[in-house]
Amino acid sequence: MSFSKKLSPFYNLAFFYVLISFIVRIVLVFHPITQATFKFVDIVKIFSIGIISDVFVFTVLSGFLWLYLIFISNSKYYKPYGYIILFLLIVLLLFIISGKTILSEYGGALPMIGAIFVGIKTTLFALLLFLPKYRSKIRVWLFSFVIFLFVVLILQNGISEYFFWNEFGVKYNFIAVNYLVYTNEVIGNIMESYPVIPLFSALFIIAGIVTYFIVLKSKYYIENIPTFFEKTKITVVYFILFGLSLFAIPNLAKTENSQNVFSNELQSNGMYKFYLAFMNSKLDFFKFYKTLPINEAFAILGKQIPTISGESTLRTIQSIAAENHKNVVLITIESYSADFMKMYGNESNITPFLDDLATKSLLFTNLYATGNRTVRGLEAVTLCIPPTAGESVVKRQDNKNKFSTASVFQLKGYDVKYLYGGDSYFDNMEDFFTGNGYDIVDKKSFSPSEITFSNVWGVCDEDMVHKAIKVMNAEAKSGKPFFNHWMTVSNHRPYTYPNNKIDISGDAKSREGGVKYTDYAIKKFFEMAQKQSWFTNTIFVIVADHCASSAGKTELPVDKYRIPAMIYCPSLVQPQHYSNMMSQIDLMPTLFGLLNFNYQSKFFGQDVLKSNYTPRALIATYQDLGLIKDNVLTIISPKKEVKQFQLSLKPNQKTAADFQIYYDQKLLEKERTDLVNETISYYQTASDILKKKNYQK
Repeated sequence: MSFSKKLSPFYNLAFFYVLISFIVRIVLVFHPITQATFKFVDIVKIFSIGIISDVFVFTVLSGFLWLYLIFISNSKYYKPYGYIILFLLIVLLLFIISGKTILSEYGGALPMIGAIFVGIKTTLFALLLFLPKYRSKIRVWLFSFVIFLFVVLILQNGISEYFFWNEFGVKYNFIAVNYLVYTNEVIGNIMESYPVIPLFSALFIIAGIVTYFIVLKSKYYIENIPTFFEKTKITVVYFILFGLSLFAIPNLAKTENSQNVFSNELQSNGMYKFYLAFMNSKLDFFKFYKTLPINEAFAILGKQIPTISGESTLRTIQSIAAENHKNVVLITIESYSADFMKMYGNESNITPFLDDLATKSLLFTNLYATGNRTVRGLEAVTLCIPPTAGESVVKRQDNKNKFSTASVFQLKGYDVKYLYGGDSYFDNMEDFFTGNGYDIVDKKSFSPSEITFSNVWGVCDEDMVHKAIKVMNAEAKSGKPFFNHWMTVSNHRPYTYPNNKIDISGDAKSREGGVKYTDYAIKKFFEMAQKQSWFTNTIFVIVADHCASSAGKTELPVDKYRIPAMIYCPSLVQPQHYSNMMSQIDLMPTLFGLLNFNYQSKFFGQDVLKSNYTPRALIATYQDLGLIKDNVLTIISPKKEVKQFQLSLKPNQKTAADFQIYYDQKLLEKERTDLVNETISYYQTASDILKKKNYQK
């Protein structure tokens, strides 16, 4: 009985962790974003296997607790051992402060963190050594603090899982790993989006209360410090459970095999999902996905992209008309779903300007984003390549000197710039765009007088409008045509913007407000641009980077990838609807076609206005890669998995046929092998070309 009591810190914390995970699962099941119905067997599986997974995951994570508890003893304070240990700690502290450690080589805050940690450890050891009468009390306080940290982290994880689900409709994934890298923006976003002070005040109060009861039930360990033999038994028990957990966790994850994605996500353990995302940020297509002989893959691709030959996408684009070197302004709008617009059924009038501009433009009514992150949208319109597995090319080390829209414009004598209201180091944009020939105008380029409003993501879109007009006026004076790519920022959580601009207060922090303010800013841009000498000689391309949400019942819910896109230039392009299905990667090649550019192309994207274009769309997450064609969605995934869904329009959509975006996705009973091979061919050839560095300019 006494031995089991000495395990009390472990099982009391484990119970609390499982309880919080259980509560979070219940909350997420009833969350509005969880667009699914669950059978009784689904609920049983979600909670039973989920709880078992939680126990095993906590066992692994409690290794830090084991390490702390196992070194608690009185013997290390006996003479002369106590003094020797204290002396060694002081020497270690001085060594770190000297700046000659490996921590200093890494730089940043690491040397300070190391010094603080060892300094605290040295101070506490000295107190326990020189104040033996107070040793028990100090030890109880230290034990309470350690338990408090665990409780806070467990509660914080539960809250984080809720907010991540609220944003993306999944447990932690690739995006959560990225957020660790850009802590300044992410923490700032959290601070501006949520009531942080009340939230954390409540968290710490609850954590304090929970800690009190756990310490009350667990302090037997401190009051009766285990002997060396008992610690050995604890270690043996822990190591057995630790080994069992390492075996069980990935095998339990294999049971997340429901056709209902929400069921799989709810069953999973968030911390293990985070670990998987961290370890699998790079996915080798040829290792994890179903493949074809490379010559066969390129042969199939050749049937989709006319005039290519061999293991390359290189081909000659030849126009029968004279080239037109108009200025080009490409505006990619942050998180801009098709269903924000009136023509797609929105009745809230949150995009009045773009609704009107669409009636005067070449409007692509059936266009799909390649992914659900900004870097995927930027990759699509810059490189015009399928969204290959893992990180976007924008964030890879090998991301420079690629064949890109910029390289085509530069060959035609254009000045090329990327305009972004935030800090372009975020998401590796600065490295990517400068490495591909762009000059960058970002927040660092603004003088204080040019900033009227900013949040954690950067200056408001209206400030960027004024800056963009200045930049374009200066470019126009050079006599060279210009290509400027402007990425908006205001339609992003926390959705703050200047007040008294639109009829939704910036203090409301609503997505509708963010959308409407960006629409207002773009209207402002056009009003100012119309007064400039270069306006009539400029073609404007407007497209979303991705949809506002990516959560759905399946791995790739097609309605979450439908985005608006339009090309406006009254002197060149007549207002019309282009309703054939197309991909985000096709937009710029289509623009080049309108400008009658002659060039050598490596793009996977095609001019959709050509008669030999075959409608299709490519959509993906970082690991599920899809092709939409012939009303079938084909998805290839790691472990060489393939799924196909028959797409059928949902009835009673109150919009014109061109603008209906909602589909039922039913698993295909009989495999369409031709579409599977075509899907593989797109992604395999793109992966092969990038891997062999054959997509350089």
